[in-house]
Amino acid sequence: MTDLRQFRRATNPIKALNIENPQDQAYYIDFASVRGGKVITKLKNKITFLDTDEPTCSLFTGHIGCGKSTELLRLKVELESENFHVVYFESSEDLEVTDVDIVDVLLAIARRISESMEENQIKLETTGLRGLLKNVWQGLNAEVRGLEVGISKVGEIGGEATNKEGEYSLSFGIGKITMMTKIDQKLRQQLNQYLGPKKKVLIKTINQELLAPAIAKLKQQGKEGLVVIVDNLDRVENTVKPFGISQQEYLFIDQGEYLKGLNCHLVYTMPRSLMFSNNFGRLYNRFGEDPNVLPMIPVQFKNGTSHEVGMEQLQQMVLARAFPNLESEQRLPKISAIFDSPKTLDRLCHVSGGHVRDLLILLNTLIMEEMQLPLSGRVLETVIRSRRSKMTMSISDQEWELLRLVKQRKKVSDDIGYQKLIRSHFVFEYIENDESWFDINPVLAQAPELQ
Repeated sequence: MTDLRQFRRATNPIKALNIENPQDQAYYIDFASVRGGKVITKLKNKITFLDTDEPTCSLFTGHIGCGKSTELLRLKVELESENFHVVYFESSEDLEVTDVDIVDVLLAIARRISESMEENQIKLETTGLRGLLKNVWQGLNAEVRGLEVGISKVGEIGGEATNKEGEYSLSFGIGKITMMTKIDQKLRQQLNQYLGPKKKVLIKTINQELLAPAIAKLKQQGKEGLVVIVDNLDRVENTVKPFGISQQEYLFIDQGEYLKGLNCHLVYTMPRSLMFSNNFGRLYNRFGEDPNVLPMIPVQFKNGTSHEVGMEQLQQMVLARAFPNLESEQRLPKISAIFDSPKTLDRLCHVSGGHVRDLLILLNTLIMEEMQLPLSGRVLETVIRSRRSKMTMSISDQEWELLRLVKQRKKVSDDIGYQKLIRSHFVFEYIENDESWFDINPVLAQAPELQ
């Protein structure tokens, strides 16, 4: 008998699976066969197939919550098995997503690389970088003192602080700066006013004093190279900068050459909306290739017929959370232990639209509503109606008109439509025969406004 509490923990919609963890590996379902190709394999091959001394930069995108973090953590494991040193981090821990500048991203990457080197007892001389950060710190610390915020005088040791072993830690020093600027807009503006004009110098210094010696020492240890995976950068909000450019276009298009400027292998998650931007051509020219897209898991074809393989894999995703130690064929007879009917599981998977996080949110809510097994179709419909009611409250008349057009035409025409519909989870995007098509979020499908 499945433990209900354990089942609920296993369906936590917030936690990305990390296949380095044996338990998470048991939950993992490879959806590559229904997602139109092995996107992660393509990313890996770009790094491993070419000369590993030649830096590469790749963009990775898809719906927020569709499973990008899980796939990137899988990429990390696969690259490490190829003997690469991989630095993976969630940029949202370092950045204020409503207000991001290129300097913030570069400092976050420098911090995470230096932190990883310190953890591996790789010591680097970073005199120029220390001096640059010392000047930054002195300016910020003066501002902080004016705000009566108590911060230790990192500037006294060249932009660094001491770690728990009593040694100077570059990563800790940068972390102090990014922590302060993340929570205070005025300090963030001051940081970018100082380092913005010096970003070429900052990149050159990071390349010469951090990346080049780090890669050299990693190769002495037998590593093939250094890969940095910057996750959650797709969560950067599409606010408009004071100079009139949207934040997403500014960061990835206007400042794209600086994102590419670090001399190591780089993978960035990118907002899906940029694929619909009128400036997508500039993005393509800046990076020299199309972004890698992780599509939704199909629950039906464009013509409305059920996508049996996609549905079966979604069912396995749910059953694996309940029976992680069983093989896929052994789980199917266990459906009755979790659901009152196979139709309830079918309904759950279909109404998710193939969106991994949405499926887990619905399932988690259903568990909390029932508080017992098996989970019933009757209560699932109550959960769906409640979810639909909350979603429809924010939909304007204009958006309902756009939704009716999507339902009829199966397409979204421009980035305005994207921002209104896809980013709000009102519409999902699928890929069939290498072409995109769009459909209404199944939760909304029975709304009176769409009938």
